[in-house]
Amino acid sequence: MLSDNHGRKINYLRLAVTDRCNLRCFYCMPEEGLQWLARKELMTYEEMLQICSLLVKMGIEKIRITGGEPFVRKDIMRFLTALGQLTGVKELTITTNGVLTAPYVPELKKIGVSSVNLSLDTLDAGRFFAITGRDEFANVMLTLDELLKHDMEVKINAVVMDGKNIEDIIPLVELTRELPVSVRFIEEMPFNGDNHLYGGLQWDYLRILEEISSKYPGVKKIGDPLHSTSYNYQIPGHKGSIGIIAAFSRTFCGTCNRIRITPTGELKTCLYDDGVLNIKDLIRQEISEDNLNKTLLNAISHRAKDGWEAERLRVQHKGVHESMATIGG
Repeated sequence: MLSDNHGRKINYLRLAVTDRCNLRCFYCMPEEGLQWLARKELMTYEEMLQICSLLVKMGIEKIRITGGEPFVRKDIMRFLTALGQLTGVKELTITTNGVLTAPYVPELKKIGVSSVNLSLDTLDAGRFFAITGRDEFANVMLTLDELLKHDMEVKINAVVMDGKNIEDIIPLVELTRELPVSVRFIEEMPFNGDNHLYGGLQWDYLRILEEISSKYPGVKKIGDPLHSTSYNYQIPGHKGSIGIIAAFSRTFCGTCNRIRITPTGELKTCLYDDGVLNIKDLIRQEISEDNLNKTLLNAISHRAKDGWEAERLRVQHKGVHESMATIGG
């Protein structure tokens, strides 16, 4: 079992395979995009597979592939197939914006991807364009249809933003009436690539719940799975469920079981730290597996207690304004 210095079991890896994305969500990156990483700065698929293989031996059981947008990276299905064949991986999942995903859904199911998190902040095509800067709403909805058609577990992730998509909260909840999906509302965070001034949290998890309860007074709390980042609810008679993720409030840190690796190989033991170790550099220096194991154990044994402490310990002391595309969410 892999655990940190606070006694928390670590069995979940979020691996970002690219910093690139085909959307320009205003809360994530500038309209013109980021200064994209050069290919040599990115981990190769072989390096990622080597890292994952070692971490699985150390106790990682669940791997989530993120980005950027995973499906903009060439040959992603080849990598996912190899990842699904690793002995010890009990759960392989993906987070995607859905723009390019629909054609891959049958193969994703075949290779053992157990669930897909679909980023979707609005059900209105006009607001989708205003938020993302791209006219891709139809393709995202096609992906949702394909996932449901193939009986894939689907979680819809919606960032709640004051003045941008508040009117979408209830329509998104309504999806759970007839569809077996989990709609998760996420507090807005400051990981915006410095594109806009983060004015602080206007809609925290309690306010989001109040908004839902005003329309659905019968909404009831249901059990939260072990290590859940969301507070989970269900409306009687609805096929799906609702989750609220206190991502900025950071109320779930005490049970956090995850680590992150960025596209450049930077290990983040907390979303809010600025990286504690570059695994890619060590691999390219031909470090032995035994020494890499010890190095990883040492990094995890110095993990911040929570996101607030991790933010305070950041080297730059400038707050957190990277783009989520560069850190994998």
